This record gives sequence, C-alpha cells and structure tokens, in this order.
Amino acid sequence: MSIHLNHYQTLIFDCDGVILNSNQVKTQAFYKATLSYGEAAAESLVNYHIQHGGISRYHKFEVFLNELIPPGTTGANLDELLALYAQEVRRGLLTCEVAEGLAELRQQTASSRWLIVSGGDQNELRDIFRQRGLDSLFDGGIFGSPDRKEQILHRELDNGNIKQPALFLGDSQYDSQAARATGLDFMFISGWTEFKGWQKYCSENNLPHIKTLAHLLSSPRDEN
Repeated sequence: MSIHLNHYQTLIFDCDGVILNSNQVKTQAFYKATLSYGEAAAESLVNYHIQHGGISRYHKFEVFLNELIPPGTTGANLDELLALYAQEVRRGLLTCEVAEGLAELRQQTASSRWLIVSGGDQNELRDIFRQRGLDSLFDGGIFGSPDRKEQILHRELDNGNIKQPALFLGDSQYDSQAARATGLDFMFISGWTEFKGWQKYCSENNLPHIKTLAHLLSSPRDEN
C-alpha cells in the first residue's frame, strides 16, 4: 500500500513517538510518580502504559488506583500522581529529540492542514510546542487529553477543521483504531514506538509503515 502525501488535505500527527522522541520520558514519569506505592506497583503501571499506548494519563492513573494496586495500599492520591507525573514529563518534553525533517515536510505539504492529536495533556502540549518553536507548524491546532482521540477526531471532522481525505500518523495500536473509527487513513511510524508487536499488527491490518517522518521526504512509499 502506497501513501502519497499530496493526496491529503489534512495530516494529523500523534506527538509522543512521532513528533517527539518522548515515549521513554512518559514511561519513566509513570514509574517515578507511582513509587510511593512500591516498585512492584510502579512496574505494573509501566506495563499497563506500554500495552495501552496513546491513552491519556487520567485514564491510566484511574486504572492504577482502582485495579492495579493491592487493596488497602496507601500512597499519593490522583491529584498528587498527576502533579508528580506532569513535573517529570515537562522536564523531558522540553529537552527530548524532535523528528528530523519536520520543517521540510511542512514546506512539502504546504497546501495541507496539520494537527496534533495526542494522548498528552492539551495545555501542557500547547505550552511545550510553543516553547520549542513547533506550534506554528500546526495550523489546524494542537489537541490532547482529557478528551480521548476519537472524541477529538470526531469533533474536528464535524466542525470542518479536519478536511477529508485525511491521514493520521501514529505509533500505537490505539492510534490506528482511532483513525479507523473516524474514517481516516493511517500510517504507522515505527522508529520510536514502544509497541513490540507492531510489525505483525501492520502486516495483519495492511497498514503502511515507515521508520521516521523524514522518510516521507525522500519517498511516498511505505518502507519495509
């Protein structure tokens, strides 16, 4: 399956693992935020986080408190967990690697609208992208949690901000499911993903995939 970017009126990007090399930042932040419950509990959240890439921190911490810790265990409450996590994440997002070729890709697709649709906190994302000088690339807006990706995509389709045909570029199974649920084409970005079964998943679902966004500059075709 080939992808030709000039076919699309809208390009929608996940943030972590696509625009920013920040998956490990998030993973470590979940671990550190929940250490008050012990190392085993913190590891259980890390495992859940990796298995459910792209889903918001709010949902993951609720699952942690309601399902993953042993009954009667005490530690930081939800607000404290969110604050600890945000502190760790902010430090990492301000310094992590940005995808190569982003400005060139924006020039190459000047006629298309660009959006971020992420599981990350919306206000945090907008501030980070502004500080890193990336916000101006995304003329369609930067969107994130607490709204889920399907909610964001449906809303922006309904209000005309996302114009079809549109392509979602993501690095998780959830990203592809959100794209499918809203009638968007999808491309998997593999270089920074934490999804260990991505090759099999892409093969079984006939999904095009490339290693990094920079590969779109040299070829419109998916890469093995």
